[in-house]
Amino acid sequence: MNSRRDYRGNRTALFDGIEEGGLRASSSYSSHEIDEHDNERAIDGLEDRVNILKRLTGDIHEEVEGHNRVLDRMGNDMDASRGVLSGTMDRFKMVFETKSSRRMFTLVASFVVIFLIIYYLTR
Repeated sequence: MNSRRDYRGNRTALFDGIEEGGLRASSSYSSHEIDEHDNERAIDGLEDRVNILKRLTGDIHEEVEGHNRVLDRMGNDMDASRGVLSGTMDRFKMVFETKSSRRMFTLVASFVVIFLIIYYLTR
C-alpha cells in the first residue's frame, strides 16, 4: 500500500505543471526564460574559457617553437664539435703511430713536468 502512495506521489510531481490541453503558460514561460538566461550565461562563460585556452595554447606553441630552435642550434653546434674532435683524435693517432713522435712527446711531457716541479718549488 505504501509503495502505491509513492507511485501516485511521483506521478503527481511528474505531471504537476500540466493541465488538460497543455502546460500552464505563466509558470512554464518564466521557467523557459530562466533556462534561456542560464544557458546564455553558461555559453558566455564557455566562450571566455575557450578564449583563455586559445591564448594559452598560442603561448605554449610559441614556447615550443623557441625551444625547438634552441635545440636545433645546439645539435648543429654538437655536430661541429664532433667534427673538430674527430680531426684532433686523428692527428693524435698519427703522432703516436711513429716512434720518433713518441720520443718527442715523451721529451716535451717531461720538460713540462720538470717545469711545473721547479715552479712549485720556487714559489
